[in-house]
Amino acid sequence: MKKNNKLAIGIAIGVGIGTAVGVATDNLGLWLSLGIAIGIGIGTTLDKKNKSEESNKS
Repeated sequence: MKKNNKLAIGIAIGVGIGTAVGVATDNLGLWLSLGIAIGIGIGTTLDKKNKSEESNKS
């Protein structure tokens, strides 16, 4: 079975959002950092949800 790394997906989403907002507000450094932090939160949440779904299947 193939395992997906949800943390990497979350970070990629966060960096994309952070870059877009950073360019729009002309403050890329701040928003890129916040985007990474938000992405880690999203990825961790997705990982926990995935693990709980897998444990419920057993």
